Amino acid sequence: MQFTMIGMAVAAENPTASAAWFVQHFGFRVGVDLGWYVNTQHADHPTMGLDFVQRDHPSWPQATRGRTVVGTLLAFVVADVEAEYERARSAGLEIVMPLVTEPWGQRRFQVAAPDGLFVEVLQAVAPDPQWLADNGLAGEPGA
Repeated sequence: MQFTMIGMAVAAENPTASAAWFVQHFGFRVGVDLGWYVNTQHADHPTMGLDFVQRDHPSWPQATRGRTVVGTLLAFVVADVEAEYERARSAGLEIVMPLVTEPWGQRRFQVAAPDGLFVEVLQAVAPDPQWLADNGLAGEPGA
């Protein structure tokens, strides 16, 4: 399968407000705002879309219509996680997991987003050789 775009739709209490949060803090821009539906795309990645749909709108899947999003983590891989962490702190975002270096090769933090979403911002770092060995990954391609 070949993709021309990758997108995600989120059930939102207020699609316009949710989209505005991602515009303000993560560089998205609004393409279409119908009130009940807002389409955004990232300014630097036009084939990456994040849409927001009124959670009780008839176009939303009936099985989850009206429900709050639970357990959704959207991740952004960045070149400088330290700078992004400081930017998030300065902007007053709710940091739910402070900056941490994981032994498997990630430096990351998480913030709370509107509508029950969470955003993880991470950077690849060298994994801990002992952790790799303890998990049978020493010498694995990409390890």
